[in-house]
Amino acid sequence: MCSACGYPSRPGHWTEAGLDTAHDRLRARFMRAEVLARVLRHYGLTAHDDGVGEGFTLSTLTGASVIVTDPAQLWPTVERLAGRPYDPLL
Repeated sequence: MCSACGYPSRPGHWTEAGLDTAHDRLRARFMRAEVLARVLRHYGLTAHDDGVGEGFTLSTLTGASVIVTDPAQLWPTVERLAGRPYDPLL
C-alpha cells in the first residue's frame, strides 16, 4: 500500500485479477464494499473500505467495529457481530 497516495501497490483479492492499474483495483475494492454493505444491512451491520490498508471494517449499529483482512474470516465475523447465523439465501 502506498502511504503517500492511498492506492494499492499490488493486486490483492482474487477478484482484482486482470485489473492493471491501481485506480481500477481501488475502484473494485470500493464496489465490493458497497455490495457487502447492502447484504449486511439486513443483519444490522455496515461494511466500509476506506482504501487504506487491507480488508473491510465491519460495524454494528451500536458502534462495535472489527477490521477483517482475510476473506475467509468475513462470514464468521459477520455471524459473531450479528449474533446469529449468516444465511446467504435471505
